[in-house]
Amino acid sequence: MLKQRIITALILLALLLPALFASQPEPFALLTLILIAAGAWEWGRMNGLGRMASLLSGALGLAGCAALWWGGWMTQATGQLWLLTGAAWVLLGAWMLLRGVAGWAHWSVALRWPLGLLALCLAWLALAQARWLGSNFLLSVLVLVWAADVFAYFAGRGLGGRWIKAKLASSISPGKTWEGVAGGMVGVVLVSLCWVQADRYFELIIPSFHTRLWQQGAWFWLAALVFMTAMSVVGDLVESLIKRSAGVKDSSGLLPGHGGVLDRVDALLPTLPLAMMLMAWTA
Repeated sequence: MLKQRIITALILLALLLPALFASQPEPFALLTLILIAAGAWEWGRMNGLGRMASLLSGALGLAGCAALWWGGWMTQATGQLWLLTGAAWVLLGAWMLLRGVAGWAHWSVALRWPLGLLALCLAWLALAQARWLGSNFLLSVLVLVWAADVFAYFAGRGLGGRWIKAKLASSISPGKTWEGVAGGMVGVVLVSLCWVQADRYFELIIPSFHTRLWQQGAWFWLAALVFMTAMSVVGDLVESLIKRSAGVKDSSGLLPGHGGVLDRVDALLPTLPLAMMLMAWTA
């Protein structure tokens, strides 16, 4: 399993990194569009759709993102869209977690399937717009989410349950602890401080997400990082909730050792639009 995980990760990096640092944003947009289409296919399967309907789900996800690209949305300022998307993620995410696994089962497929496709297309659009702002900006958002996950994992393993006995969401993801979340937040703050200093040292023309937050003041920067880390946890828990309701361990087996595309991007689905929302606020 570990060998598969490492090989898959190396292949993904070999594909994504050249596209991420390409002189133009189009190669990265195209590659991630394909990944989102695969995620849309997984979404169809997780909602109990048949083979052909799931393929149609993937095709619609691809078509939706392509339509946004063709319509010029990748380079348009869409502040109101990100405000609405961010608010929807906060409210619906909280409502879903409060209702739990049983609550999700009451949603009709006719409602949750197109809602999921919309979330995937909006996440891709946020990803594409972030890349259009610059590789440094996009990478700083991605690393924020990855840092939250890594620090939370090690903090949870080392300190989980020592201070707070109650689990974070025992019926959804029994392994997650409050100490892990706190560790993730501390890790994100440390990574962000390093990134701000790196921007200054290298005098980068295009500032990172962290520097843009820092320019609004230390308290805004700190509150935004805590908020983003919390919402990355919400994204992770929401996907875990949906998988439990669907009775599956992974969204698919497309990425050996990692599960499926949705298993890798769950925390990014809310955080990418929210990052763009924060940028709209600070513009």
